[in-house]
Amino acid sequence: MSTATAPRTAVAPLTTEDAELLLGAARAAAEAAGVAVSVTVLDAGGHPLAFRRDDRAVLISGETSTRKAYTALQLDAPTADLVGAVQPGAPFHTLPTALDRPLLFIAGGLPVHRDGRLVGAVGVGGGAPEQDHGFAAAALDALV
Repeated sequence: MSTATAPRTAVAPLTTEDAELLLGAARAAAEAAGVAVSVTVLDAGGHPLAFRRDDRAVLISGETSTRKAYTALQLDAPTADLVGAVQPGAPFHTLPTALDRPLLFIAGGLPVHRDGRLVGAVGVGGGAPEQDHGFAAAALDALV
């Protein structure tokens, strides 16, 4: 007995050109708001495709932008949507300490999809969490 499966079509991976576009759009949005940030773009495997820290951004923003992108990628969800999930009694409460992974449940990380498939993530750090989320969203808007 054979089971017919629908053919899978290949989805183009996130390219360095895409990554530079995401990085530039996030930085432009942050600059327009007068906020110095770091931006990280990861491919679907969690590998860095682009990174930039504004020389005025707080030093830790480089780490937070990368961890936000990684968290959004691994959980395929905006980090802003996950903040409540790590509160005491919530489903992911112990996840940040149970795994030896660089997860960060603060707004500013967004998964990147192409044709409905996860192809990477963008993370922004340096502003208030809501600002970082908005800058990451501006980056995704530029990618379409």
